[in-house]
Amino acid sequence: MIRTTLLLVLMMLALALAHLLTPLAPITELRRSAPDTAWLLLFEIRLPRTLLVLGYGFVLGMTGAALQALFGNPLASPDVTGSSSGAALGTVFAAYWLGATQPIVLAIAGAGGSLGALGLMVLLAGRRAETTTMLLAGIAIALAAGAGTSLLLALAPSPFAFYDSFDWLMGSFVDRSLPQAAIALIPAALCCAILALRSRPLDLIALGEDVLASLGYDPRRLALQVIVLSSIAIGACVSVCGAIGFVGLLAPYAARRLSRGHPGQALVPAGLIGSILLLVADIAVRFGPEGRTIPVGILTTVAGTPLFVWIVVTMRRRVTS
Repeated sequence: MIRTTLLLVLMMLALALAHLLTPLAPITELRRSAPDTAWLLLFEIRLPRTLLVLGYGFVLGMTGAALQALFGNPLASPDVTGSSSGAALGTVFAAYWLGATQPIVLAIAGAGGSLGALGLMVLLAGRRAETTTMLLAGIAIALAAGAGTSLLLALAPSPFAFYDSFDWLMGSFVDRSLPQAAIALIPAALCCAILALRSRPLDLIALGEDVLASLGYDPRRLALQVIVLSSIAIGACVSVCGAIGFVGLLAPYAARRLSRGHPGQALVPAGLIGSILLLVADIAVRFGPEGRTIPVGILTTVAGTPLFVWIVVTMRRRVTS
């Protein structure tokens, strides 16, 4: 497992370097004519984007793995549970109805919306609900949050609210600054670090809450910690980059195979795989039609939907066989 994790780290770093340097031609040209501008392009424009892609991908992968371990359900991810949609709703409310412009306020609003959606999902489906119940509850919450976000934008005082927020709503890393990256990634990194320390109890919870309690862990406290930490990390990232789907579902699915079904041990590998997936997706959108910007969230949704269907069908076959 250690060797696999190191390999994932090397892959992630190699892709991060490729992401930072892609496309290479403008940097090469500027280094000849205007070296200072080349460094400005790298560190003021591209570096924040690369850091956000790395961090957001890691957050989606790790929180998805933590939620799946907690709920005992391979479909419990930030987007399927409605957490990402709730974060978007909270951010839009703060930005267009409260007039908040400070990134820290938007991050708090995003975390609040994410926490509200996750909490509502637990109330509707229960913490150890069967797959169908959780899927229906999560989809209902996500649809309601998405409709609420659209309604808030439609009724916003600014007539350009929809236009201004389109790229962000679809998930985008374009034109983000280092301060914005810091607002999203510092709280997200702290939450992920604390989640990583919960890997052992998240492994043990698969044996049952009675076993977990007998070994000195409080199941309710663990559940509260995972939900709150995941909400803060997701909300902070969504407030800056928008909601990006399916990475938080597919990365833990792959990581569980690498960890041989141990949900707690899958946390860090899932984060690394999430970073890798999002790096590949954001590199790919740069090769789209010239002059057209494709939000990365659209690409992850297009690629992730058939895989999501395949996972659901595979799970159904296992249950019925």
